Amino acid sequence: MNTARNKPGVRANSNSNNGNGEASATSSKSAKRKRARNRKSRAKQNRAFWGDESRLPEAPKTAPVTTDPASVIVSLGRPPLAGHEQQAGHYFEAVAMRAVAIGSAIAAAGEMLDAEEL
Repeated sequence: MNTARNKPGVRANSNSNNGNGEASATSSKSAKRKRARNRKSRAKQNRAFWGDESRLPEAPKTAPVTTDPASVIVSLGRPPLAGHEQQAGHYFEAVAMRAVAIGSAIAAAGEMLDAEEL
């Protein structure tokens, strides 16, 4: 029995629920199938986007390590944090140095560092 008919101002929608506020099994199954189809079609589009792998540029054999990791951050000027510019600058530089250290470690693990540069 649909209880929505007995309440004023409430419309019953037979497609969205079974009267108890629960979605019907057939509508949820078709919605799942539709979502699965959308996922499959998006996956095909992503793969086609990259095109021909032979046209990609050659991967570099070595990765250079910077001598001044914080140069870009320093070039932007003092951080706009009133009263905390100096401390913030030190933290930004520390984060940049750590990022370069981790990147260098990954490059070394992949044998992309030139031993002469170290």
